[in-house]
Formats: sequence, structure tokens, C-alpha cells
Amino acid sequence: MEAYGKILLIAMPIFLLLVLFEKWWGWRKGNDTVRTMDMISSLSSGVTNVTKDVLGLSIAVLSYDWMVNHWAIFSIQSSIAVFIIAFFALDLTGYLVHRIDHEINFFWNSHIIHHSSEDFNLACALRQSISTIVKVFTIFLLPAALLGVPTNVIAIVAPLHLFAQFWYHTQHIDKMGWLEKIIVTPSHHRVHHALNPEYLDKNYGQIFIFWDKWFGTYQEELPTVKPVYGITRPVQTWNPIKINFMHMGLMMKDAWHTKNWADKFRIWFMPTGWRPADVAEQFPVYKINDPYSYQKFDTKSTTVFSVWVWIQMLLLLVFISYLFGNIANVGSPAMFYYGGFVFIYVYALTELMDGSPTAWVWELVKSVAGFYLIYLTKDWFGAGKILSAAPYIVGIYLIASLIGSIYFSKQGKR
Repeated sequence: MEAYGKILLIAMPIFLLLVLFEKWWGWRKGNDTVRTMDMISSLSSGVTNVTKDVLGLSIAVLSYDWMVNHWAIFSIQSSIAVFIIAFFALDLTGYLVHRIDHEINFFWNSHIIHHSSEDFNLACALRQSISTIVKVFTIFLLPAALLGVPTNVIAIVAPLHLFAQFWYHTQHIDKMGWLEKIIVTPSHHRVHHALNPEYLDKNYGQIFIFWDKWFGTYQEELPTVKPVYGITRPVQTWNPIKINFMHMGLMMKDAWHTKNWADKFRIWFMPTGWRPADVAEQFPVYKINDPYSYQKFDTKSTTVFSVWVWIQMLLLLVFISYLFGNIANVGSPAMFYYGGFVFIYVYALTELMDGSPTAWVWELVKSVAGFYLIYLTKDWFGAGKILSAAPYIVGIYLIASLIGSIYFSKQGKR
């Protein structure tokens, strides 16, 4: 937990700089693929995901440590070979879990956030789930466990494997020659994020593309079919917390409303997007039939509002960086209170970005929560020891943020 937080303190500014560099590069080349509100939505989604992970807000039905301790046939000592085995094992597991997430209704809920952006850029790589509370697919690491790959090796390789999936979320790199036959490239992943019928549910590989070629899920990017990004049931919001539970909410309502008792149970395990016939007829949901005529979700904003949103985003990164850098000192249960504040922060900000007239209410909730935490800790989680004025600065920020939110949401000044 603490070690992962320290890693993120290094990784987050690097990712942010790369996202901003892509924005600048696209502007310079006359092909800007990064819209400001979409980028902030992606960054805020990344914040919620890493907060959940650092706080350990998930449990595994079957842990890898238990498997390797009870089922290992061999005992491999740490070496280059064991790290290579671990990397391939994680990549095959990633392919299988990724494919299940796409192809089974229940599991799509944990992956919808990653595909919710209607752009394709480095920022959208940061859209990761907060809805996966129970991990059930550790069993796919069984080959590594049988070979005796140590738990600490998996713990080291897993974040490296995850971070290595960041770079290929871009439209600025064309096909890469012979590498297209081995690794996942931007071209492969553009196909994966597209909702065109020719591309839908293809290229599940995370690092190596040959899994898709072996298991029949590969599709080359076609010169005559330009990818259109997003999902067939568009989310129509910048709020990543809403997006994370949107599909689950629809399935729960469908299971409740359907008159067919068999459908109430099988809806969870049917192919992604399946709905009971009676519910689909009574409660239709908009679906993109022609990707080439669909208009992307957008909320027009003034320069002043964009600057305001950017300031809020940067301050959010300051708040979360303090938590990750001081999580041992913050301790439990205080770190969970801090995490709750971060989630309210993201919700309030992205509701304001959506143009919600009640966004200020969420900002008020954030301010009340923030002042309560200052009162509870008699400080801001120990920040006063670093800078004596820290709790006063946080308090002033909370007031200013509330005033700004009321101004933008009530006056419609966007």
C-alpha cells in the first residue's frame, strides 16, 4: 500500500506531462486529439482508481499468495527467468480477464469506464475502474503459481505491466512495421477502442498481440475504416463515478422490471449489452447505430471556466499526492476519510463540468466534509507539521471553491 503510493508519486507527474505533451504535439501538428473536458474527466478517473488501489479497497476471492504456497510444484529462485515468466503469465491473464470483461454482461461494468471516452489519447488510458471490489480471476495466474513464481515477483511485475499499457493510447503513432506482429501497438489498440462494427470486441491483448492471433480475436486497422471511439451506449457525462456504475444500474433495473424470472437471473451472464425483450421494448435505451453520424458528447465552456477546472484538477493532484506521500503517518481509519473526501471532490468537479444545476450542492458537501476533517484532525492530516498554515490554506480553498462553484452553476457562466 505505502510502496505503491510512493511509486505513484513518481508516475503521476510523468503521466501528466506526457498527456500535456500529446495535447501540445497535436496542436502543433494541426491534429489535436485531446479535448480539455474529456482530458480532465480522464485524469479525475485516474485519481479515483489509484486512490481505491492505494487504500486497498478490494478483496481477492482467491489470493495468489495462497495458491503459490499450497499448489506450487516447483520452486523458482529470483532471477531474470522468473521475472520473464511472471510477465508472460500476467499478460495471458490480462488477455483472458479483458476478454471476459468485454463479452459478459456483469463484468462489462468493471471495464466500461476505460472505453467511455469518445476520444483516443494518452489521457483515456487513465480511465480505470473503481467498481471492482471483489477480484475473482486470480485463478488465471495458476500457471505461475504452479511454477512457484514468488508473490513478491508478481507484486513488482504487476505495476510495470500496467504502466506499460499507457503509451499505445494515441493517434499520433502510425503502424510500426514488424512490431505489429509481436506487441500491442497504437494501431492495434485504436481498433480495440473503436465502436465500428468491423472493430467491435477485437484486440484484447495488453502487451503481446499474439494472444489475439492465436485465439481468434485479432483485427487489423483498416485503411478504409476510420475508427470511431467510445461505446455503443454513450455515457453522456464527464463524471467517472457515475460511469463506473452506469451499466450495473441498468442491469439491476432490467432484472427488476422484467416479468420473465429466468431473465432476472441470466441477464448477468449473457453477452454484453443483452437485455430482456420485454424490458428493452418498454424501456428503450439509446444505442449508436451509425457511428459516422453520431455527435460526440461535449459541454462548451468559456476560457475562464476551463482555467477554473484546470486549477481544481491541479489542486486535486496536490491533495492526492499528499495522501500518497504520507499515508503511513495519516494511518487508518483517517486515510479512508481522506479517500472519501477525494471521491466527493471528483464528483463535485465533474458534475460542474457536466453543467449540472445542482453541482454546487456537491461542492457544499465537499466543503462541509473538508471542514469536518480539519476539525477532526485538528489540522489537515498532519500537514500542519510541514507548514503551520496548511489547515488555514485548506479552509480558504474550500470556501473559495464553493463560491466559484455556486457562481458557475447558478449563473450559468461556463
